[in-house]
Amino acid sequence: MSTTVETVSAAARTAPAAVIVAIDGPSGTGKSSTSKAVAAQLGLSYLDTGAQYRAITWWMLNNGIDVGNPAEIAMAAAKPVIVSGTDPSAPTITVDGEDASGPIRTQEVTSKVSAVSAVPEVRTLITELQRSIATEAERGIVVEGRDIGTTVLPDADIKIFLTASPEARAARRSGEVKGSDLAATKEALIKRDAADSGRKTSPLAKAGDAVEVDTTDLTLAQVIECVVTLVGEKQAAK
Repeated sequence: MSTTVETVSAAARTAPAAVIVAIDGPSGTGKSSTSKAVAAQLGLSYLDTGAQYRAITWWMLNNGIDVGNPAEIAMAAAKPVIVSGTDPSAPTITVDGEDASGPIRTQEVTSKVSAVSAVPEVRTLITELQRSIATEAERGIVVEGRDIGTTVLPDADIKIFLTASPEARAARRSGEVKGSDLAATKEALIKRDAADSGRKTSPLAKAGDAVEVDTTDLTLAQVIECVVTLVGEKQAAK
């Protein structure tokens, strides 16, 4: 798998205020909106690691890989070339040079991504890609996902774990998809949580030194303000 990176310098992080920010948590907690906004406000790069797992899942579905067969997934894992753009105002992702930002958000991909991302060979390859992107982010980066603070970037300068009640998460996710059923969305989220938290390789988990932020009763603006404050304090201390 290629580790080519767009819009980031090949130089290592050298700016005094450069920070690596790990933001983890389950779906519907506001990770993506918060992470992009924080990165934009602080002039940092941004990486949606979930998009990379969706991208490799989409590629496998398009190329006839049996995503119910871990051995077949493992054999094909290194074939697609995934490139992530890290501009928070316009993040991009391509697979073999093709824009995948839209296709990876389909329900078919959503329903299969947990199975694909649970395969150790997939996680190893994607984790290496994520670490290379974070290392090359000259001014620092906000990386969002489910295992960033625990596995991908255990030495991140600051780790934040976003949570919210299943009801709040389902309401937010349903609001993003026109015509979606709230009860079905909640059930799907709980099922995804169980799959992500129960997998043997890099499960969804809060790092021991992460700051937990419950977003259930907070507006997006309030969550962003909270995280920006936390990151700003860390930058000031560096």
